[in-house]
Amino acid sequence: MKQNSQKVIVITGASSGIGEATAKLLAVQGNKIVLGARRKDKLEKIVAEISAAGGIATYQLTDVTKRNDVDMLAKKALDEYGQIDVWINNAGLMPQSTFDKLKVDEWEKMIDVNIKGTLYGIAAALLPMRQKKQGHFINISSIAGHLTHPGGGVYSATKSAVLAISDSLRQEEALAKSNIRVSVISPGAIATELTHTITDQDIKPAIDKLYQQVAIAPERIAQVIAFTINSPVDTTLNEIIIRPSCQQV
Repeated sequence: MKQNSQKVIVITGASSGIGEATAKLLAVQGNKIVLGARRKDKLEKIVAEISAAGGIATYQLTDVTKRNDVDMLAKKALDEYGQIDVWINNAGLMPQSTFDKLKVDEWEKMIDVNIKGTLYGIAAALLPMRQKKQGHFINISSIAGHLTHPGGGVYSATKSAVLAISDSLRQEEALAKSNIRVSVISPGAIATELTHTITDQDIKPAIDKLYQQVAIAPERIAQVIAFTINSPVDTTLNEIIIRPSCQQV
């Protein structure tokens, strides 16, 4: 069973990195894109570039730590295009630090963005998808959801949570026979702004060096996301782990 070619796709964290690359690629493929992020200037620029290339896109200023913002992002998609076919929970933070630094504010920010942001996205889009009897959640986790290292404990915990949330949702929707698919993309080192949030100077140099040596372009992840979306509707790619070829862990 083949997919309908044009979909309404909502993307959080869409102002840079994986979100931006995915928005542009999916727009080229003929989909209607709704971008959510906090930086208005960047969102306007991306929408203008998509429109100039013949694509269809709009945006909504969105802080995923605020449930009302995420609800308004869903409303924007429904008001503009009448449906939500795919919701990509992409927004994320990675301010890694060792526990003895006691950067509790950063721990809380990761929980708010990486876990609550994903949950708010599910809450905003699940009922519209249920009503349509079809949909697809794509949640961006990380290889850190499968392993950890000194300094990465809280970040890994949040990305493990995304895996658990996603698989539970997948099982529930399978039982409900809702035709709602749930996929997880777990990237390794990707050349985005993610490492810019690391403030622990005892570990940041090593992480920066790793990314400088091995990180791949966010467009590689966008291609995987597009492949996942375009897979047959009776098939779910539960999780795809994607690393740079030269990344060991």
